[in-house]
Amino acid sequence: MGELSIRVGDLNFTARWEAAAPKTRDALRPLLPLRSKLIHCKWSGEGCWIPFGDDKLPVGYENHTSHPAPGQIIVYTGDLSEGEILIAYGGVTFSSLLGQLAGNHFATIVSGSEQLREMGRRVLWEGAQDIVIEELP
Repeated sequence: MGELSIRVGDLNFTARWEAAAPKTRDALRPLLPLRSKLIHCKWSGEGCWIPFGDDKLPVGYENHTSHPAPGQIIVYTGDLSEGEILIAYGGVTFSSLLGQLAGNHFATIVSGSEQLREMGRRVLWEGAQDIVIEELP
């Protein structure tokens, strides 16, 4: 099924696609490699996100959760609030100004998880960090 390389500054992670989210995977693949800024969550707790602005993914709910565990990566398709990718580094209750939301759990970090806390610390205290997500061959 393949893996993803995720680089946040000089921190490196490897994630695996989740088999339970094939439509989400297929919708995200054309966006890769994704180069953006990773910013700290406003409402959700210990997570960092990549905002999509007005862009929406044409996928409904699939393998969705409001409480991703550390290392789980979810995408919110943008129905009620701004679309985004969220990486949990600690406790998360996924929400927005409108209230609790659910995102599709499409990938899980399998290598580098010991760096998640440092990623969260940097984004919170040092500001937005460069992030690159790409699929490994």
